[in-house]
Amino acid sequence: MKIVIPGGTGQVGALLARAFLARGDDVVLVSRGGQGVARTVTWDGRTVGDWAREVDGADAVINLAGRSVNCRYTEENLRQMMDSRVDSTRAVGQAIEQAARPPRVWLQMSTATVYAHRLDAPNDEATGLIGGNEPGVPAYWKRSIDIAQAWERTLAEANTPRTRKVALRAAMVMSPDREGIFDVLLGLTRRGLGGNAGSGKQFVSWIHDQDFVRAVLLLLEREDLDGPVNLAAPHPLPYREFMSKLREAANVRVGLPATKWMLEVGAFFMRTDTELLLKSRRVVPGRLLDAGFTFEYPEWGAAVRNLVERWRNTRPVRS
Repeated sequence: MKIVIPGGTGQVGALLARAFLARGDDVVLVSRGGQGVARTVTWDGRTVGDWAREVDGADAVINLAGRSVNCRYTEENLRQMMDSRVDSTRAVGQAIEQAARPPRVWLQMSTATVYAHRLDAPNDEATGLIGGNEPGVPAYWKRSIDIAQAWERTLAEANTPRTRKVALRAAMVMSPDREGIFDVLLGLTRRGLGGNAGSGKQFVSWIHDQDFVRAVLLLLEREDLDGPVNLAAPHPLPYREFMSKLREAANVRVGLPATKWMLEVGAFFMRTDTELLLKSRRVVPGRLLDAGFTFEYPEWGAAVRNLVERWRNTRPVRS
């Protein structure tokens, strides 16, 4: 297959590109200037340009482009988060629309954050509650929902009748790669800071990197699957338990807890936002399970042991 991956020079793009290259696929990454693990062409993330030639005749496009959410939620950063997602998705749609031989499938990154903050029940694609009007949460959390909905709306509005479209409502993708979310969490844990956050009751949704790649491969092949699909392990768990299992796998006995105000102070100095820790993301993969997908790592305990072992194996041994 020829697979084009806009926004493919980040962690998730590298995961997918390595897997596709190992299968013998022709992989083209589209980047605003970075160099990835496969052949890379440039774009501005907003308009159709020479990069669109790669889309014409490709088998699949997987658009991962979008500004990182790991930042302070200032007005400027929120605007960039919105524009980078909407503009890049619109440009990919226009490239597909103009192609003489459009790809048969377009997988578009979205986010599990689109669902409501809730503790009472999980969110699947059929019965899950879209967020934005939950009582008792900061009003600005709605901005993340607005961004997610605009992202998916741009995908839906693209005029690509010959191309199947899938919105990847992905949870946190856990891999041992440097500077990924797991690397950050493990680093905090090893420094004794991997304790409870806030009440600890908020749910964490996640997916092991190998299951993420396998799920994407399934979605590339299954012609009967389109629309939103949750990419998350089937057993999200409360943050308190999530971090406890991480400490156990890392052989760290102490994890200092952080109250909400402590998190606010820490988030300020780390240039990030507490929503990433305090929102309850209780997401389950209803459509993947219905399609017969079997997770290799459905439980966090086994997943985190594998991730810690691989993380250690990729670090240089100190003499």
